[in-house]
Amino acid sequence: MEDGINKRKTEHIRLCLTDEVEGVGKTTGMEGVDFIHNALPEIDFDQIETAQKFLGKKLNVPFLVSSMTGGSELAGAINRNLAAAAEKRGWAVALGSTRALLESDAYHGSFLIRDIAPTVPIIANLGAVQLNYGYGADECREIVERTGADSLVLHLNSLQEVVQDGGDLNFRDLLPKIEKLVTELDVPVGAKEVGFGIDGETARRLHNVGVSYIDVAGAGGTSWSQVEKLRSQDPLRRAAAEAFNSWGLPTKECIVSVRDELPNIPVIASGGMKTGLDAAKAIALGADMTGFARQLLQAATESQLAAEKMMEQLEFEMKMAMFGIGASTISELQNTNRMTIGGKSLMNKNSRIN
Repeated sequence: MEDGINKRKTEHIRLCLTDEVEGVGKTTGMEGVDFIHNALPEIDFDQIETAQKFLGKKLNVPFLVSSMTGGSELAGAINRNLAAAAEKRGWAVALGSTRALLESDAYHGSFLIRDIAPTVPIIANLGAVQLNYGYGADECREIVERTGADSLVLHLNSLQEVVQDGGDLNFRDLLPKIEKLVTELDVPVGAKEVGFGIDGETARRLHNVGVSYIDVAGAGGTSWSQVEKLRSQDPLRRAAAEAFNSWGLPTKECIVSVRDELPNIPVIASGGMKTGLDAAKAIALGADMTGFARQLLQAATESQLAAEKMMEQLEFEMKMAMFGIGASTISELQNTNRMTIGGKSLMNKNSRIN
């Protein structure tokens, strides 16, 4: 029988698969971004190059399996399918919160995918708030070593913790603890939200203490306050979560804000990314990588092959967008001026608008 943390992980998966857990009245903002079609692209579709380098490793595409799960039997099967598919397609892989790896003896193997994905980047994941609850460099180092991860990402999930029964709510003075951790770990440390977004000012504060990359994880996809609302046994928390069902910064706004504030930091666009066209828009806005989560979850519960097919579709859709504007490389996509934002044409990088 699963204990508390393992049971919670299984419930998270089942709710994301079967319930309406997206924010209400909140989109990614990508619907306001359009490419300007190039009827004469002057490139060969079959020679479009989508490779990207991340965490020192070359990927076939600038795509990431976003942090989703681990710590339960169902999570283990999903992670193995995702890892095998990512290895075959050349995607990076981020694990769900690895706190369960150290706190529960059950299903620790659900996080151990390095043997399945030996060449692609693997990102371990821990809630930043755990730095106020006994976790430090030693625990994080153990997580990295046991998972064979190339990096550790700290997730920032304050509103999720508020709604979650028994959530960890002391987010005080985390920044200096993050700074200390960054100096003590031998792998890059990133930061991510869980669906409410990171703005440029917050990204600047994180970068100033040594965080290597930002995963904006904006609003428009899964809302973890909605997920926890469905789990909660507390009427007060359930009612309060409903009031926050449209909370968060749209993913598009996050990308623009972080990129304007930090021109050179690696940015991952996640949060409601559903298609390869969404990914192409995110990269054209300034992201270096795009993360997909719920879009892959259903496929990964079925089989490795189903996950591979979904990945292939997302890759093909991005290439279609690149072909449609005449961009033959990711660099050309990142620097394109063939797009409009809110109906206004983007003539150069300095004209990006919210």
